[in-house]
Amino acid sequence: MKDWLPILGVLKNYDLRQDLRGDLNAGLIVAIMLVPQGMAYAMLAGLPPVMGLYAATVPILIYALFGTSRQLAVGPVAMVSLLIFSGVSGLAEPGSSEYVSLVILLALMVGVIQLMMGVLKLGVVTKFISHGVISGFTSAAAIIIAFSQLKHLVGIDLESSKNVFAIISEVILRIGDIHLPTLMIGLGSIAILIGMKKWAKKLPAPLVVVALSMLTVWALSLHTNGVAILRDVPAGLPGLTVPVIDTSLVLALLPTAITISIIGFVESYAMANVIAAKEKYRVHANGELRGLGLSNIGAAFFTGFPVTGGFSRSAVNYDAGARTPVAAIITSGLIVIVLLFLTGWFYFLPQAVLAAIIMMAVYKLIDVKEAVHLWRVKRIDGITLLVTFLATLTLGIEWGIAVGIAFSLLVFIYQSSKPHIAELGYVEELNLYRNVNRFTNAKTFEKTLIVRIDSPLYFANMEFIKDYLHDQVIKREALSHVVLDFSGVNDMDAIALDELEEWIRTERDNHHVQTTLVSVKGPVRDLLDRANWSEKFGAHSQYPSIDQALIGLNVK
Repeated sequence: MKDWLPILGVLKNYDLRQDLRGDLNAGLIVAIMLVPQGMAYAMLAGLPPVMGLYAATVPILIYALFGTSRQLAVGPVAMVSLLIFSGVSGLAEPGSSEYVSLVILLALMVGVIQLMMGVLKLGVVTKFISHGVISGFTSAAAIIIAFSQLKHLVGIDLESSKNVFAIISEVILRIGDIHLPTLMIGLGSIAILIGMKKWAKKLPAPLVVVALSMLTVWALSLHTNGVAILRDVPAGLPGLTVPVIDTSLVLALLPTAITISIIGFVESYAMANVIAAKEKYRVHANGELRGLGLSNIGAAFFTGFPVTGGFSRSAVNYDAGARTPVAAIITSGLIVIVLLFLTGWFYFLPQAVLAAIIMMAVYKLIDVKEAVHLWRVKRIDGITLLVTFLATLTLGIEWGIAVGIAFSLLVFIYQSSKPHIAELGYVEELNLYRNVNRFTNAKTFEKTLIVRIDSPLYFANMEFIKDYLHDQVIKREALSHVVLDFSGVNDMDAIALDELEEWIRTERDNHHVQTTLVSVKGPVRDLLDRANWSEKFGAHSQYPSIDQALIGLNVK
């Protein structure tokens, strides 16, 4: 039971004196932060702003019960909202009842996918997405998110809303149509958010901006002068909804659902791990998938949209003193109070302010430092990040992540098909055998070549290895023995074994070169035994070490 409901273990050891104060403080601060953010992210997803509050009630409560992280703040996030808009806006008009119905179905699909991945223990699958891909995708998506809000910031109904370059071009062409009061509200909100982050970190900057902007619009009647405001935000709790399941719609939404399921989980799990490491407890990938899956299923049945754990709110939750999931329960309860009694307060809230909140929330996701680090440390990882970044900007977020994953897998296949191979020589002062290219004083042997292969052997890399060894045999006319150091070979498939046997026979028959294996690891040795290696090549075709092989071959 505790595997599915980790909160039971938390509540069993809950300390009212030490834990409750921190949970209350964190729950309140995150709720204050989540009200404007939730509405902003709903707007980003093409949904009525109140759905952002709906997505911050039941889903948060469900995650608090079933999630394995004690401080992760689950709810609407910018990245998922953009994925929703990108995936659903081509099927229905954003904001329409049909669009809302599709988003609710999407939430159910995301929840079912994540839940099934957790039940089937497929959390490991996400580890195949390299960090370079995630970083490149996140940075590009943050830029797309920011520019998608430009229409609200300048007060122009832009036709281009998905392509960054098209948005910039259209704004430049229509610069004379910019609505100055809207622009001033937006830029002023950004300035206040930046200033408060620098000089008043303890105050809830988004809430302050929301309050000031509503007072300004009301006092100056700016809504009668073209400033777009939220107007009526429905009061009351979300009603029970039953997603309409249609096979054709499910198939149309499936790519988006898979993308959100994986990206949402990766984002959430990464943040949960960071906090768990600091607090010295473990989060479990499959448990997190189950918790997030159930949260999204809950969102689907209570008029919400897909949610996940957010970086910024989780950091705020942790810094504010959250000790247990009780903080999330408090946050959910406070959002319920807002829905019941306080939605009327947001009538005069300008859409430009929500756009400013989104822009300020996502700019931190643009990770230039990581790009520079990867480029400096390992160039191919930096290239992977750059390819993903450019693909996401130019092709869109769904194709961008697909291109990044495909490119990273191709890089992995290419690199594994050309493994590191080192010729070894004897370094007397170390009494060890080392790479002759790194140790110039390493002693080699005229008639014996010692080679170490630093990779598992399988069908895709054996041709490269055979070509390398053959070239070495051809270069050395006096060569009579090849010693293959298998200390770096921890696995081998049957095809590679067959090809190695063929190469050994060919070199023996054509060039009179004998091959000996040394330092063969247990799993590979078992494979050789099943293939009757000793019967085929003799009892002395294997040795425990290079020294013993050289003594046995009368080289040393």
